[in-house]
Amino acid sequence: MFIIIFIGGFIQAQETAMNASEINSFKEKVIATAKTTISIKTDFVQFKHLDFLADDVKTSGKMIFKAPNLVKWEYTNPYQYSVIFKQDQLLINDGGTKSKVDIGNSKLFKKLNQLIVNSVKGNMFNDADFTVSFFKSSKYNKAVFIPKDKKIAKYIASFELLFNKADAQVYEVKMVEPSQDFTRIIFSNRTLNSTINDSVFSN
Repeated sequence: MFIIIFIGGFIQAQETAMNASEINSFKEKVIATAKTTISIKTDFVQFKHLDFLADDVKTSGKMIFKAPNLVKWEYTNPYQYSVIFKQDQLLINDGGTKSKVDIGNSKLFKKLNQLIVNSVKGNMFNDADFTVSFFKSSKYNKAVFIPKDKKIAKYIASFELLFNKADAQVYEVKMVEPSQDFTRIIFSNRTLNSTINDSVFSN
């Protein structure tokens, strides 16, 4: 047990805060990458951690993004479910049962949609609604976003984005709720800037 605790502490110690110069360099690289990102296709695995469950709830599927703000999350395992953020609408297909939610008049839903788009692209740094901290390790760079807006803070305690050091692409998103339950999404098999037909984003 002592060895496990020691190793865990040692691994944690490898993550340190970036200095001002490192933050500027990192942000420039991420923003430059985001600006050239027209589309993303990627597999993902999602883990939902709930305090009252012994094991995290695991789901998986594909995520598709097309600039400027079209996003589709398609869950394929263990169930069929898709969510599309399109303009001011949320399109849901739950195993063939389709529904539509108008989010145009909801500032909160608009903000959440914006967060999702920007977290996929990795570019959330200019959002005045968050306090941002930056960390580094030998394997990744990390940005932690703490909401200032009280309405957002009711649902989200923090956003954490992990970036590949080589190409400044987001490979993991973690959303922590005020209860400390959290959702982790890990991306893999990413394809950038392929042609994506708009019909993909229809329910």
